[in-house]
Amino acid sequence: MEIQSFRDLKVWQAGMQLATAIYTLTPDFPKFEAFGLSSQMQRAAVSIPSNIAEGHARDSTKEFLRFISIAMGSLAEIETQIILAHQLNYFAESELIKLLEKTGGIGRMLRGLQHSLKAKLPNP
Repeated sequence: MEIQSFRDLKVWQAGMQLATAIYTLTPDFPKFEAFGLSSQMQRAAVSIPSNIAEGHARDSTKEFLRFISIAMGSLAEIETQIILAHQLNYFAESELIKLLEKTGGIGRMLRGLQHSLKAKLPNP
């Protein structure tokens, strides 16, 4: 399949699924977390597909790579926050496993995309 839009990228789609999962999960956190961990997790989760989309829309492979790198940073951030929220007993072990499977898959896709984009760059 030819990529017409960032919406065609499987990694963007997976990022959107993760963001939806986080938005579905965080309203059950304690109310005092509304402007704390809940908000941080939502921002980090949204940042992943947003940076993939923005990078895809840029004019150069080098810029796309920069935005993929930012998405990877946001992925590490959300993984950390997911683990912390679980350690604070905000959700069950089964949810932790599902979320970390999602983040692991996104990480593999981002690294694959990064590798593929780097191969397109001219050798120095």
